[in-house]
Amino acid sequence: MSSWHNWARLVSVTPAEVRTPRNTDDVVAAVERARERGTTVKMPGTGHSFTPIAAAEGIMLSPAQLSGVLAVDRGAMTATALAGTPLHTLNASLEVLGLSLHNMGDIAQQTLAGATSTGTHGTGGLVGSLSAQLAGFELVTGTGEVLCASEAENPDVYAVGRVGLGALGILTSLTFRVEPVFTLEAHEFTMGWDEALDRFDELVATNHHFEMFWFPHSESVQAKANNRTVDDPEPLSRFRRWLDDEFLSNTVFGLTNRIGNRWPDAIPRINRLSGKALSERTYSDVPHKVFTSPRHVVFRELEYAVPREAGLDALREVRRWIDASGLQISFPVEVRTTPADDIALSTASGRASMYLAFHVNAQTDHTAYFTGVEDILRRYDGRPHWGKLHTRTAADLAPAYPRWEEFAAIRNRLDPDRLFTNDHLRRILGD
Repeated sequence: MSSWHNWARLVSVTPAEVRTPRNTDDVVAAVERARERGTTVKMPGTGHSFTPIAAAEGIMLSPAQLSGVLAVDRGAMTATALAGTPLHTLNASLEVLGLSLHNMGDIAQQTLAGATSTGTHGTGGLVGSLSAQLAGFELVTGTGEVLCASEAENPDVYAVGRVGLGALGILTSLTFRVEPVFTLEAHEFTMGWDEALDRFDELVATNHHFEMFWFPHSESVQAKANNRTVDDPEPLSRFRRWLDDEFLSNTVFGLTNRIGNRWPDAIPRINRLSGKALSERTYSDVPHKVFTSPRHVVFRELEYAVPREAGLDALREVRRWIDASGLQISFPVEVRTTPADDIALSTASGRASMYLAFHVNAQTDHTAYFTGVEDILRRYDGRPHWGKLHTRTAADLAPAYPRWEEFAAIRNRLDPDRLFTNDHLRRILGD
């Protein structure tokens, strides 16, 4: 039996059996087989979670045949797609139909099931995460039932299942709220650290979507403001897109990381030079071509959501710790914000949030860096991203989520025999 590994190659498992379902009936059959054999069943996506949240210990379902848009309801402004559909496939299909999602993150390789189950999010907007854009979903429960959930149908399951961690069932289709496609204009520019923090609240308030990246060991901050415009798109030329997003952001960045791995003392100078080398640019296109960009340099990541009002204080404290730690950090620190949502285990549940994301390249030991940062962000009532590295357990996660027991009750009902668990879920959910 061949093994499965995630994108960052931090997780590798050899499932007892692999199946490739073509429809919901095939998923039901796999769940029934798992019940008969007394084993577990899971359907990982493209492996973009850094944790083992999707690792299959028993039967593994490949989502490869569960891909594509099933239906579009222009009256309700919704689009339904199979759960294994990659986000980039949904985006391209919606563009052809003259439609778009409202918001998304900067990577589009994840499956829809994986991205929503772990709370993948963007920045700004009226809703921050893909999960908060769900109008409904279909899943197969641990008893083999096919259950549909929305505000009108099984609303208690809908209330918690939009960020289900893969613990409630096997998602088979998802219905997103969509809107007419629009033009999104990106303005990328640099600032100094002091100016960036002084103006952060202003920039968040005056732009539809705003994020920034601080280069450790430097005063350099790269900012990106995305705003809707009624003007026609003015995309980057093919050469400029290749130069900036493929060659500089991936090829050259990968090279500088290899240099930093061999000569760590060079990293601060590399970061300072990188910050100074960034050029200002403005371009516009359909939303998914502005929100997302290619990421070929393999990395490891920790990300925490802290209350919006505490975010800048947390960032300042993290910088002080990095400066004093002696660690050499080559990747920039990403800073984003989202509005509150109403999903039980969303990291933005019940509160507007600031997200602080920390990365190292795949050849770097992340332990000291991520441990030090996590210790700080826990003191700010931080909640870790479910798909990214963290050390939290159920005992200290439960107090961070006022609706924890609501999720647990639905899980007990939908998966009483824990067909959808693994070691990681046992650690973070408690059983």
